Amino acid sequence: MPPIHKTKSDLARSHVQELILSGTLRPGSRLTTRQLSEALGMSETPVREAIRLLAAEGWVTLSPHQGVVVASVDTGQIAEIYAIRGALEALAVRRGAALYSAAQRDALDRNLAEAQAAVAARDVAAYARLNRAFHALLSDTPHTQWTLRLLDNLWAQTAAAGRGFEAVPARMAASLDEHRAIRAAIAAGDTERAAELLVAHERTAGAALAAALRDQG
Repeated sequence: MPPIHKTKSDLARSHVQELILSGTLRPGSRLTTRQLSEALGMSETPVREAIRLLAAEGWVTLSPHQGVVVASVDTGQIAEIYAIRGALEALAVRRGAALYSAAQRDALDRNLAEAQAAVAARDVAAYARLNRAFHALLSDTPHTQWTLRLLDNLWAQTAAAGRGFEAVPARMAASLDEHRAIRAAIAAGDTERAAELLVAHERTAGAALAAALRDQG
C-alpha cells in the first residue's frame, strides 16, 4: 500500500494535536499562526488552514479578542460528550459485534488481563491507555469505520482537555468490572445487553468525572 501523502496543513494540524495531547499546550493556552509557522518552518497559509480544521473539530476555539485558544471542556459538556460516546459505542456493537474475529476477541481478553494488572498497580496512565484500547477494539469492524472515526475524535477531545482517570483514579476498578460485564455479554451473544451496558458505562464515567471536576473547582 503506497504511503499516504501529508500536506503542510496536515503536518501543522498533527503538530498542534501532539502538543495538546502531550500536555505541552493546556486548555486556555493561546496560539498564533506566526509562532507555529516559525516552529514548523513553513508559511502561515497552511498553518491557518490547519487551525480552521482544528477549530471545526473542537480542538481550539477562535475568539475575536483572544485569537486561537486551546479548547476547554466544562462539566456540562463532559456529560454530553460521554452520552454521545455511549450512543456511538452502542451503535458500533449493534452493527459490528457479529463481525468480531477470534483475534479481536482474544485481544479483548488480553486487554482485560492487562487492565487488571494496571488496577492492582494503581497505574493510571496504563489503565487509561488500556481503557481506550478496549473501546477501540469494540468499535473497529468493517461496518463501523465512520463510527470509529467519530469516537476517535471524542476520545481525543477528553484527552486534550486533560480529563480522564487522572481526575478519578478511584473509578478504575469499577470501570474494569463494567468492561468485564460488556465482554461477558458479547461472549454470550447478547449484543443488545452489551450495547445497553456500554451506554450505562459511559454515562456513569461521565457523571463521575464531572462530579470530580466540580469538587476540584
